[in-house]
Amino acid sequence: MDRSLLSILSLLSLFLCSCISFPSEDQERDKITYLPGQPKNVEFNQYSGYVTVNQQSGRALFYWLIESPASRGAESRPLVLWLNGGPGCSSVAYGAAEEIGPFRIKPDGQTLYFNPYAWNKLANLLFLESPVGVGFSYTNTTSDLYTMGDQTTAADSYAFLVNWFERFPQYKHREFYIVGESYAGHYVPQLSQIVYAKNKGIQNPVINFKGFMVGNAVTDDYHDYFGTFEYWWTHGLISDSTYKTLRVACNFESSMHPSAECIKALYLAEVEQGHIDPYSIFTQPCNDSALLRHNLRGHYPWMSRAYDPCTERYSNVYFNLPEVQKALHANVTGIPYPWKTCSDIVGNNWEDSPLSMLPIYKELIAAGLKIWVYSGDTDAVVPVTATRYSIDALKLPTITNWYPWYDNGRVGGWSQIYKGLTFVTVTGAGHEVPLHRPRQAFILFGSFLENKPMPS
Repeated sequence: MDRSLLSILSLLSLFLCSCISFPSEDQERDKITYLPGQPKNVEFNQYSGYVTVNQQSGRALFYWLIESPASRGAESRPLVLWLNGGPGCSSVAYGAAEEIGPFRIKPDGQTLYFNPYAWNKLANLLFLESPVGVGFSYTNTTSDLYTMGDQTTAADSYAFLVNWFERFPQYKHREFYIVGESYAGHYVPQLSQIVYAKNKGIQNPVINFKGFMVGNAVTDDYHDYFGTFEYWWTHGLISDSTYKTLRVACNFESSMHPSAECIKALYLAEVEQGHIDPYSIFTQPCNDSALLRHNLRGHYPWMSRAYDPCTERYSNVYFNLPEVQKALHANVTGIPYPWKTCSDIVGNNWEDSPLSMLPIYKELIAAGLKIWVYSGDTDAVVPVTATRYSIDALKLPTITNWYPWYDNGRVGGWSQIYKGLTFVTVTGAGHEVPLHRPRQAFILFGSFLENKPMPS
């Protein structure tokens, strides 16, 4: 063979080796071949398993990667990490199983069907059960379950990402976004801040991080409380007198813990609201739910853990099936408790929770990251008014003033574009926007990825 041809082949070989990442043994081990009850003609790859984030304590986080179909260009689509909040609630239960994942669970708790507005049509989706003690994620140090908080969660999530990218090197240089809802309004900006800071280090791995998006997100205690009480009052859920009492008794500028007067006023507000679903005030709650208990606890006393329509029950059945756990490579250590949508132990023993995420927003806006915030307007737990007050506190210049956006000629919500942040509302959506308004949420996600204004 001619030497020049050999040189060309040699260079081509080097080029291919540098550009193509071949599956590792760990990656192949994590590949899902079949999920019990799944529909026919699944055209995308799935992987799930554990990534150790702390060797000393034996902490390992469970993930589920759902790639885009090859027909939609999976190899060029961005990677999106989805986080649910709680704190203590599962991204598999909510994000994957009833919001943005490709499958929904039928009432029998054993059969899956396709979600026509699955977000993996636009991006490769990575769901993470975080922190340890949530879902299938575990620790070998029991005391960890009673000492989780924002700081540990962010550090462990970053360790997960670093190790996960080593297992899946084909994603190392892919555009990467972090998205979440509810108490992930803390998780998402905190993890974003760490990724951004670590990317500036000389020896740290560089993640091709482009920005984040949060929905109905816990953001700033003072504005969250103020805006929530106002939403209750303006939507006719509480009396004038209770509203005035809440405004005075639940002032979180001076203290992060609710006073006895505040707890009493919150209880009265709950009685006045009656048997509604506060996560979606215009839809019927699941009839026999023990489920809308407002356990007046901790940091957000009106927050009853996680949105709980009947669909949550189907997850509780499906993800506890031994054959499902085997297919997902989950529960490998034989966790001595059933898989649950939310962990009471983790949620009720939360250690640290900063009063505000706004300083992080300011830092990351200044860094030029893409930041979108959205809000379903029928959520009374982290309502649109709370989010608007928080955004207003950033004092950002307006680029495009408040305008309606449309889906097939109908108003899908409203939007305002600020310098460094885009805000979008979704009309008729509750706390879990993609559950209540899947089509509109799909349009929102596409606009976010392309960084284009909502269709007007």
